Amino acid sequence: MPATRQSQSEPADLWVFGYGSLMWRPGFEFIEQVPARLIGEHRALCVYSFDHRGTPEKPGLVLGLDRGGACRGVAFRVASRLRGATIDYLRGREQTTHVYREVMRSVWLENEARQRVSALAYVVDRGHVQYAGRLTLSEQLRYVQQGHGRSGNNRDYVLSTVKSIEAQGFRDAQLHQLALMLHEG
Repeated sequence: MPATRQSQSEPADLWVFGYGSLMWRPGFEFIEQVPARLIGEHRALCVYSFDHRGTPEKPGLVLGLDRGGACRGVAFRVASRLRGATIDYLRGREQTTHVYREVMRSVWLENEARQRVSALAYVVDRGHVQYAGRLTLSEQLRYVQQGHGRSGNNRDYVLSTVKSIEAQGFRDAQLHQLALMLHEG
């Protein structure tokens, strides 16, 4: 067997889909990052943050993948040798309150090959107490303006995500509108 071929017992490289802070602060080592699209769920400020960007007394809002639609983001390819350590890191970061379900989803890479890969993604658990559902822009603004947690203030989180989305060459109408309101306020 050629040395470059992967045996059945070796784990494959891991793909991770980032749609919020993972786009601009992945925090793990990766081989490549590729713009990608996930179909069947959309990016939404639908999670009350009691930890990273808020507190139980003054919650902030963070992004989740919620059902329906599609989401453009970034797929990160992680070397198979780092698979376990990367998943452990992501669980420590994303699962502090278990508001997300850790799932594998098909994502379409927006590269020359236009291939579909299976990627690790964090989807909001609609039955969790932190699920905010669909909030109006004014409600979102209020939570984002008050939110501050161990990872910083909520305003910076939203503005950094919008900046990262723009750097990828696309827009998220709802987040861009909220960013404008944050700049005005």
